[in-house]
Order: sequence, then C-alpha cells, then structure tokens
Amino acid sequence: MNFALILFLALVITGIIWLLDHLFLAKHRAAEAKLPLLVDYSKSFFPVILIVFVLRSFLVEPFKIPSGSMLPTLLIGDFILVNKFEYGIRLPVINKKVVQLGNPKPGDVMVFRYPNDPSLDYIKRVVGTPGDVVEYRNKHLILNGKPTDMFLNGKYEYTASGFNIVQGDTWREQLGEHNHIAMTQRDMPPVVVHQVEGDFPHRSNCSYNETGFKCVVPAGHYFMLGDNRDASNDSRYWGFVPDANIVGRAFFIWWNFDDFLNSLKSFSLPQRIGHSLE
Repeated sequence: MNFALILFLALVITGIIWLLDHLFLAKHRAAEAKLPLLVDYSKSFFPVILIVFVLRSFLVEPFKIPSGSMLPTLLIGDFILVNKFEYGIRLPVINKKVVQLGNPKPGDVMVFRYPNDPSLDYIKRVVGTPGDVVEYRNKHLILNGKPTDMFLNGKYEYTASGFNIVQGDTWREQLGEHNHIAMTQRDMPPVVVHQVEGDFPHRSNCSYNETGFKCVVPAGHYFMLGDNRDASNDSRYWGFVPDANIVGRAFFIWWNFDDFLNSLKSFSLPQRIGHSLE
C-alpha cells in the first residue's frame, strides 16, 4: 500500500472540495444553512491532512520495524522516526530529489526502497558509499582496505521464526562516526553464496567465495548491511541501493509496546522508548 499516494489523493480531493465551496458554492447558500456533509468533512480534514502530508513528506516519517535483520540495534516492533530532509529534499510520491542537502555516511541507519520491489521499505546500515571498496572476510568488515575497529561485546539471544532460539556474539564496531553493536553467529557463513542473485545491476563489481565477498560501490549507489549480520537479506545478496531509492536516515525510537508494558510491570522507565540510534 502506497500510503504517501493515498495521503496525497486525500489532500487533493478535500482541497478541491473546500476550494470549490469557498469560491462558488458558499455564495449560493443561506447563511444559516447547514453545510453539506461532504463539504463539512473536507473543511475539517483538509488542514489536518495538509499538516500530516507536509511533515511526513519533508521532515519526519514514522516506520515500524518488521524483522530482526537489525538486531540488536532495532527490535521487531520498534517504532522509529526517519529524517526526510538530511539527504536532500525530495518530491513526495515520486521520491525525486530536487534539493541536495547531504549524503548518507558510513554507519548511518537508513530507510530505503527495496531495489527489487520499490513498494517495500527496507532498513539497514550504510557500510559503503560511492567509490568505496567493501570487503567482508570471516565476519570482519574491511572498508577501503582498512579493517573496522571491532571488539567483542558479549552474547545476545533472541527467538527467531518457528520459535527457534538463536544465540550470537555481539561486537562493538566503529564505522565512520558511528560506534554501534553488530551481531554474528559462529555456525553461519559470512555469505551464503548460492543465495546471491546473479543479475543485479553492477553485479560485476562484486566477487564472492566461502570466506566472504568484495564489492566496489558504483557512483550514485550505496552498500547496505544489517546489524544482525548472519540473518539479514541485504546488499551482499541483491546488490546496491541507488540514490533514487533513499527515504531517509533513521534516528529515534519513539515507541515499543513490549517495552512500555514491561516498564509498567516492573515500575521502571522504558529501556528503548526515547532512545537515539547509534
């Protein structure tokens, strides 16, 4: 469902009805006459829809995390806010950039339209920008020939689909200006080579083997990885994200129902709500 398009159509329809009434219909209506229901609703909802449309299109947009690919940074059920203007101002609905303000940087958590199906929004971490050489060998990220600083942080356990318990090692990783947590599983390979698509754009920029992969990021594109490195469907499998697919930078967790309920049960403050993303 393209919510931006639905919101835009609602804005146009209510705006036209309100404008027609203001310019023509109201002149032929008695002062004490009751407003037609459609006009009444349009006049009431048009300002609200306009404010929501402007905020959502140009400033911030809320998203809900549907999967565990960004664990432990983001949990399933987290509600986040995405900065829509940091990477440039884009026209709503068609997502065409009209004003350049900034570019994604390594370590940013970014929402984008999935290249294989732009109707789907994905969220991953930027690990490679145009011209970068991204290498992932034996669970260690190497950027432009330099291994990232990575220190063992502890263990992490979560329940995956089918009620399977997954245990992993967490690592404190420095990527650009971001110091964040990533997770790996010892019994999983760095890339499942047979799952890599063979025909994604600029596929020749990448090479794969059992120890990992190496990719050169083409101009106007970005390389994305999930923080849950061994359970993420990301650029290693389907390729680079073009600039035209960018939605914005995720920066804030504003709600999580489980976190809220747990805080009520334990009479404590929520652990996730109100936290900025690293």
